[in-house]
Amino acid sequence: MDRLDNTIRPYAWGSTTAIPQLLGVEPTGEPQAEMWMGAHPGAPSRTERGTLVEVIEAAPERELGEKAVARFGPRLPFLLKILAAGAPLSLQVHPDLEQAKAGYEDEERRHIPVDAGHRNYKDANHKPELICALTEFDGLCGFRAPADAARLLAGLDVDSLKPYVDLLHARPEDAALREVLTAVLTADPDEMSHTVTAAAAACARLGGDYAPYADIAHHYPGDPGVIAAMLLNHVRLQPGEALFLGAGIPHAYLSGLGVEIMANSDNVLRCGLTPKHVDVPELLRIVRFEAADPGVLRPEASPDGEEVYETPIDEFRLSRYVLPEGTVAHDLTRATPQILLCTAGSVRTGEHELSPGQSVFVPAGEKAEVTGAGTVFRATVIV
Repeated sequence: MDRLDNTIRPYAWGSTTAIPQLLGVEPTGEPQAEMWMGAHPGAPSRTERGTLVEVIEAAPERELGEKAVARFGPRLPFLLKILAAGAPLSLQVHPDLEQAKAGYEDEERRHIPVDAGHRNYKDANHKPELICALTEFDGLCGFRAPADAARLLAGLDVDSLKPYVDLLHARPEDAALREVLTAVLTADPDEMSHTVTAAAAACARLGGDYAPYADIAHHYPGDPGVIAAMLLNHVRLQPGEALFLGAGIPHAYLSGLGVEIMANSDNVLRCGLTPKHVDVPELLRIVRFEAADPGVLRPEASPDGEEVYETPIDEFRLSRYVLPEGTVAHDLTRATPQILLCTAGSVRTGEHELSPGQSVFVPAGEKAEVTGAGTVFRATVIV
């Protein structure tokens, strides 16, 4: 197995302290948003044998296993991250596999450069994802019921929001959510900026359920995404709880530290809270306009101590082992590729001693046992 040397991405929304604290190092003063573990070409993990991309390309069946290569091709189909949000991320949605393939082929035919700011589809893959909280973690996930969104907006007592309140009461669920989101994102920018400013002041004054939106508005003053965010469920995860985010579900992470795993894709359509490109027509085509409970996940324990976060996705499978002092060795050998990540305590696998934030890549079929006292996350695939 290979110890991984991983890149930390310095996105502006990242926390300046959370990842350094996990790693036990001094903060640099700069934001540290995500630590990537995997074979994404944008920032592949490094090993003594080369980058993980190079290691897999040299012998895909040996590293990934025959079944995984047959199912997903000669590439690692997931990307594992430690994510540290010090400020809200962009409000966004991901396409399903069919939409991603069609969108990618269309933009290829139109010769839009992959790195163009207005390009929507960087690849032909979908991007389901799972976030598991390591600390208390705040996010937005899925639409509220229209009546609940109407109550929240009406409570601000802002005249320019009243037409949206009326729409949410008057139309069927899917039409109400679609019409209000469309109206928010296509409104005159100056008028919407005034509305957001008034709404933000009311949120700050009222506190309680409105407090998250006051914080969002503080980071993104005048952004229509502030109003769009109020259409969504606010979720506060406790450590060990998780959210699964499937295709078409609008979401945003607000604050906290977590382990994130996703299909290996860059396809994002943004709804707001960002200076980046927002393609409103394409976004409205992809979003699923249905109210739903965000569905907080808690791991399901197996007899051998593995706690699995069940999702409907084959490209990744995330689980964890919480190992108390004196635990006997756990055999993690598996016929699929794995990344093992320590997030607490100290654990040993093979010749590698892992402290928080350290990880290893385990090729398919490679003997893997863990001992020690700590928490280990295991990322692999289902074939």
